[in-house]
Amino acid sequence: MGKYANRATGLLVLLVFIWGISWSIYKAALDFTPPILFAGARSLIGGLLLALVLLPVWKRIKWRGNWTSYAISALLNAVLFYGLQTAGLNYLPGGLFSVLVYFQPVLIGIFAWIWLGEKMTAFKITGLLLGFLGILVISADSLSGTLSVTGIILGLFAALSWALGVIYVKKVSSRVDSMWMVALQFIIGGTVLVVAGSFTENWADITWNTTYLFGLGFGSTFGIPIAFVIYFHLMNNGEASKVAAFTFLVPLIAVLTGTVFLHEAVTATLAIGLILIVLSIYLVNHRTKYQRI
Repeated sequence: MGKYANRATGLLVLLVFIWGISWSIYKAALDFTPPILFAGARSLIGGLLLALVLLPVWKRIKWRGNWTSYAISALLNAVLFYGLQTAGLNYLPGGLFSVLVYFQPVLIGIFAWIWLGEKMTAFKITGLLLGFLGILVISADSLSGTLSVTGIILGLFAALSWALGVIYVKKVSSRVDSMWMVALQFIIGGTVLVVAGSFTENWADITWNTTYLFGLGFGSTFGIPIAFVIYFHLMNNGEASKVAAFTFLVPLIAVLTGTVFLHEAVTATLAIGLILIVLSIYLVNHRTKYQRI
């Protein structure tokens, strides 16, 4: 039992670290590639790599009965989430953008209450209010021209699509293999993004240098298949609450790496907003069996 707990904790730390540093890596790579093509390429390659690992259990796909589930999940978790995420990084620092995207657990708290019948606690209500306040504080910089309104909107819509995607996957989890869901949603979504990018962007604009290739390689391996395999392994082994509670560390790591390696500025209002959102995410994911409303 002790060994499993230690292994689960190690995997969780690795997962949070991967998610945390990914923002600066993708931000740096975007200087050398159109955003939609970059999002599509890493999604498609990552999905294909995971599918290769899953080939021995290909019968679990059950395509005829589940193709609509794969398509809807691909739209929410790949096309919209990764498309909006990658486009938004062109407008905001990677650390700040990660804070907006990791407002997603707060949105999940609302959607799970509405659609999954989960209980709403006093902690969750407080967290939701603090999260909304944090968004308002961060948005204050955009009103003064310091931050991009477009970037903030893209970040919040990325969080919304991810939250809806997670809720949808939970609703169909009883009839769809979770690992194949991950692989196929990124294969389908990545294909859509690559096709869309081929029409709206130019492949010739990609600079095939070390920074771009590192970003593509990181996203196609650690960022998608490895991170999501870890995520679902922890979820399927009873670590869901622990994963949710620790996601608030991701924006902190993202801001830290962005400040250290990309020299991204941290304003007073950004710092206050970040603290409010991190506290919001923690409270929304706080588990208590006493405070129910």
